[in-house]
Amino acid sequence: MENSGGIKASLQGRYASALFDLASENGTISAVENDLEAIGQAIKESSDFAGLIRNPQISRTAAAAAMDSVAGVLGLSPLTKNFVGVLANNRRLSALPEIIRAFAAIAAAQRGEATAEVTSAHALSDEQVEQLRKKLEVREGRSVKIRTSVDPELLGGLVVTIGSKRIDSSIRTRLNSLAQAMKG
Repeated sequence: MENSGGIKASLQGRYASALFDLASENGTISAVENDLEAIGQAIKESSDFAGLIRNPQISRTAAAAAMDSVAGVLGLSPLTKNFVGVLANNRRLSALPEIIRAFAAIAAAQRGEATAEVTSAHALSDEQVEQLRKKLEVREGRSVKIRTSVDPELLGGLVVTIGSKRIDSSIRTRLNSLAQAMKG
């Protein structure tokens, strides 16, 4: 597994690795991965939920009850539901976004895939995403899964991150480089 040593060395990586091992034993890796993606999306879309997982003043009991409710709303599998309950009881909910990323990286490495985080100034069409995926697969020599996000401050172009590699072809970066060059 690529990067698995570095991932597993962190606290979030140890949680993600333990969850992956349990999911592997139960044959539910894809279900847990889908659950974690749903949780990650909920964190991005709900400022209340994002605030809940980051608020240190919420008691363990209240956090566990809130996560149990969220698990019900999202229809999480029993393993994922139990896992977020453990995070709540251990006061580790604030690490959930990093745990989700670490789990996705471990699962992708196990499948021989790479995950590319692609940020663009405007939403990419399905055709553009597919063309980019094909080009990245040729470059990486393996299957590539693409996660897209939009950042209007890029002005144009793309920022592609695969593991520790970053390809930044954004107009914002080009303008900043030009400004630095002009300063001397």
